[in-house]
Amino acid sequence: GKLKQVDPFELAPDDEFIVMPGERIPLDGTVLTGESQIDTAALTGESVPRTTRPGDEVISGCVNLTAKLVVRATKPFEDSTVSRILELVENAAEKKARTENFITRFARVYTPIVVGVAAVLAIVPPLLFGGQWSDWILRGLTFLVVSCPCALVISVPLSFFGGIGGASRLGILVKGSNYLEALGSTETVVFDKTGTLTDGTFSVTELIGAPGVSETELIDIAAAAETFSTHPIAQSVRAYRDSLTTNARPDSDNDANLAQPDSDSTTTGARPDSGSITTAERVRDVREVSGQGVEAVVDGREVLVGNGKLMAAHDIAFTATDVPGTVLYVAADGTYLGAIVIADTVKPDAARAIADLRAAGVKKTVMLTGDRTPVARAVAAELGIDEVHAELLPQDKVAEVEALLAQTERDTNGKGKLAFVGDGINDAPVLTRADIGIAMGAMGSDAAIEAADIVLMNDDPDDIARAIHLARRTMRIVWQNIVFALGIKFAVLVLAAFGIANMWMAVFADVGVAVIAILNAMRAMNVKRYLD
Repeated sequence: GKLKQVDPFELAPDDEFIVMPGERIPLDGTVLTGESQIDTAALTGESVPRTTRPGDEVISGCVNLTAKLVVRATKPFEDSTVSRILELVENAAEKKARTENFITRFARVYTPIVVGVAAVLAIVPPLLFGGQWSDWILRGLTFLVVSCPCALVISVPLSFFGGIGGASRLGILVKGSNYLEALGSTETVVFDKTGTLTDGTFSVTELIGAPGVSETELIDIAAAAETFSTHPIAQSVRAYRDSLTTNARPDSDNDANLAQPDSDSTTTGARPDSGSITTAERVRDVREVSGQGVEAVVDGREVLVGNGKLMAAHDIAFTATDVPGTVLYVAADGTYLGAIVIADTVKPDAARAIADLRAAGVKKTVMLTGDRTPVARAVAAELGIDEVHAELLPQDKVAEVEALLAQTERDTNGKGKLAFVGDGINDAPVLTRADIGIAMGAMGSDAAIEAADIVLMNDDPDDIARAIHLARRTMRIVWQNIVFALGIKFAVLVLAAFGIANMWMAVFADVGVAVIAILNAMRAMNVKRYLD
């Protein structure tokens, strides 16, 4: 019967806890009292807040937006959704193979062989064939000088460091050379939707006015009715109306509906916190209908702004639209005025990013999201993504990536890699499980950035193609150095074994080749071609 603050792990099933507006839900549970909007974007990627009522299930990690909720816990903290995500990250990290360094593998075989050959070359011929000791010992020492792997030991890591440094100049942070190497073999790229390919914020994408109703009148009436609402959708409607007011020309016909002729800085549609009293005078008797919309009197007209349920409840004959996104229907005095489509807008560079990935050699692009299937398919079709899976929970995303990893391995005989790009808490397990996890650094969650192997500091999806181009260029430089160094060394080693190579040739094969390889490795730092 008392209210006190405790740590989430102290609660047991059937304990009741309160979640105030703006707070994150700590445990999975069932709502006992209160009606509110729940932001599930961090976990499911769904851009539209969900309405929750008594009896509804809520999951930990979501944010309560509008009203106080009393929730009865259904699971202990260790079994809650957030805890399971952390467990998925840990399990996925154990499954992820690390690429062993080439130099280490090569040295295990190369070093004992060349030392043994040099010893045999210096000792065996004088003992068995009566050669001069000084001559054969010189050949053995020359052989050792030539065989010293300086060029490989220095130039190969330097090539990777140059690639990582060049990537950082592009705002791409690579956490290790093995990730850069894996990125160079990427053939499948999997995307989260919200916040990765889209902005993750609401905006008006389309206005559909009824016959005789202008778009300006439609948005002005809707924004006025939504004046006192704190819902994200209402805020996007007001922001769009305000942007029209700001961008309108002084002689525009639309100004008659949106601005006062004698006002210096206010408009009829201005929000109440902008210093204008005009909107407050226009609007009265505002009533929010939970899960349906808003009823208000605007300029003496009874205005309805909401979904189809609100229109049906007032017997308004409206034209339903199946445009992807959240649709607000607007009516005044029983007459249907039109519809406003609210959607999470696609990032301007997203379509170009997908095209650039194909140009970079990526064979398949996939989108995984917790958002609704129609919205996900619309975004995928707009961007040209090959495959889409929607309405996924974090554990579902991991399962889908597991299947895609197996498919990529089959299709490429184990040579191709899979990269996953995400930004939310729900993406952390997938970022860890994928061959390469890529996180959005500017707006991404701390969990995603921590779990990722590569972080895009500019949140620009086009940076993914740049990173792949840079990784493949770096790998070409690495293999150029490996082939060049080994080729020269083996050639001079043969000459040294037959006594043809002198010490000057040996020094060139060692130091000279190392200098040339280092200069070649430094090219990896040049990223001017990738800058816009």
